[in-house]
Amino acid sequence: MARSKEEKAASHRRIVEVTAARIREQGTAQPGVAEVMREAGLTHGGFYKHFGSREDLIAEAAAEALTQNNHRIPEVVAGADDRLKAFVDWYVSVEHRDDPGGGCGVVALGADAARSDERVRDAYAAQVERYLGLLEDLLGDDRDRAPVVLSTLVGAVLIARALGDSPRSEDLLRAVRAAVAG
Repeated sequence: MARSKEEKAASHRRIVEVTAARIREQGTAQPGVAEVMREAGLTHGGFYKHFGSREDLIAEAAAEALTQNNHRIPEVVAGADDRLKAFVDWYVSVEHRDDPGGGCGVVALGADAARSDERVRDAYAAQVERYLGLLEDLLGDDRDRAPVVLSTLVGAVLIARALGDSPRSEDLLRAVRAAVAG
């Protein structure tokens, strides 16, 4: 019995992780249940053993997509002489631009969150608050600048993704890093 519960929990987790990556890449309207279940290595028919609806899956996956990289932030800023610069260099990078499936959910889900159900909007708002708190801490005496910095960082990655792998995109990322972190 315990093995079955463990397997079900592992399958559930796999479905959520696959969906989180897909919605960061494609938006919340795109990944179909059949596609997600196939990628998770499960049958389409097993979906309702884990979720009451596709909307339930999207809400849980959005919360995962939004928080999935939070554990990396302490690693990024730990031991840095300039913690703000370390965070900005990590966030506004070519690597982040080129990895929407593994990147920040705030960038990927902004437009979708505004059109989604309350659970997705609440998860989005909670992550924005976490980022604002982090930036307030990193900015110290200049903490009132946190909303501007967050908007600048998110907007830079969003625009850079739209421009793709191009000199203009890289120039934009470089300029934002210099403007925000000096």
